[in-house]
Amino acid sequence: MYLRKGKGMKKYIKLLRIKHYIKNILVFVPLVFANNLFDIPKVIQAGIGFFLFSLISSVVYIFNDIKDIEKDRQHPTKRFRPLASGEIKIKTARAIAFLLLAAVLGINVLIVHHKVLPLVVLMVYLALNIAYSSYLKNYPIIDVLILAFGYILRIYFGAVLVDITVSAWLYLSMMSLSFFLGFGKRRNELLKRGMTHRLVLRYYPKEFLDKVMYMFLGTTMVFYSLWCESVVKIYGDVVLLSVPIVIITVLKYTLIIESDSDGDPVEVILSDKTIMSLGIIYAALMLYVLYGR
Repeated sequence: MYLRKGKGMKKYIKLLRIKHYIKNILVFVPLVFANNLFDIPKVIQAGIGFFLFSLISSVVYIFNDIKDIEKDRQHPTKRFRPLASGEIKIKTARAIAFLLLAAVLGINVLIVHHKVLPLVVLMVYLALNIAYSSYLKNYPIIDVLILAFGYILRIYFGAVLVDITVSAWLYLSMMSLSFFLGFGKRRNELLKRGMTHRLVLRYYPKEFLDKVMYMFLGTTMVFYSLWCESVVKIYGDVVLLSVPIVIITVLKYTLIIESDSDGDPVEVILSDKTIMSLGIIYAALMLYVLYGR
């Protein structure tokens, strides 16, 4: 009986894409980099923000799976998703999405009611992704732009939630990194699945994807280095030690997607021990830089 319950829950976990909640850790970036990690009220607010963004992300994933159900059934890996495989009915998925959206609105009214902007950010994220799933994903550049903007919105959401101003260099670093990840994913989709996988891939020459991917790889390193340089007077030269860690991490990521990978950022990060270890080293160093001196 417990095994059946476990299997029953697993399909809903897959539907909600809980593994992808790792992206929503970006909500904590403003809090951490503004030296507010030990401000308990703000930590609680950021935690609520993480939960809200996770719920709204699941609404987006469900909408996208419903929209692409027929295409997913023809895909070598996506056909195993709960909706495409028939494990979960469309009516059930719609009901879950409605309940999640109601939960987001309800929690916002009850807990974050005194702030309108965080809810606006969530609704903008939802609207953009619905537009993306409906038709914008078929337009080159715009498709990756929307995906990249989603990462920026996560950071901005965390900032407005706890009333913190984020450095322009950090926003630019995240924007550039997001484009790198997005174009890298499109590149690997084109190589692994061909033009039939996505309509938009017909408009992306491999040479173009190679060039822009590496262009944004370079600008990511430049923007992050400039942020480090801008805070040297505050945190000391030790903050510059994070630059080579970021460079090595991004290069390792690039090596993986140049090899045998579909280019999905979440899958790459969670499946590679080296990247995970570098992430832990980076986090430890930045905690020391920001809070230990």
